[in-house]
Amino acid sequence: MKKISTIRWILFSFLSVIILEGVGRADPVRPGPRDHCQVCGMFVAKYDRWLSQVVLPDGRHRFFDGPKDLFRYYLNPEQYDKGVEREQIKEIYVTDYYSTKTINAKEAWFVIGSDVMGPMGPELVPVTGKEKAETFRKDHRGKRILSFDEVTLSDIPGMQ
Repeated sequence: MKKISTIRWILFSFLSVIILEGVGRADPVRPGPRDHCQVCGMFVAKYDRWLSQVVLPDGRHRFFDGPKDLFRYYLNPEQYDKGVEREQIKEIYVTDYYSTKTINAKEAWFVIGSDVMGPMGPELVPVTGKEKAETFRKDHRGKRILSFDEVTLSDIPGMQ
């Protein structure tokens, strides 16, 4: 009997951890054909290789045609979304250049100044892993690699 109680306790603990890990987290979503970039107004669905998004506390998603506009929004959200402050943004996602999978932007590395163009020209290219980012930088003549928290407005193409 004691063995069954122990197994139940272990199973309950395991399930609790799985459930609690997802609490408060909002997953990325696919944009619809009418969803547009919060910064430039461009329809974003056809730019899935560059798609970026943030999730607001009420569950709404703001989409961007690339990390460049995502950072413009993130670094000054009130300019593009009245009443939204940076601290309110729950989740931030970008599309990894190599895998084209949606990843947490705070875990990505951003290559700046490469020869790879996004939907609106020069772009901050998100890559998973610093080693892959360094390979990308070398292969595509990138100038610098920055973590999410290191990116400033002056790093964004067109904002210098």
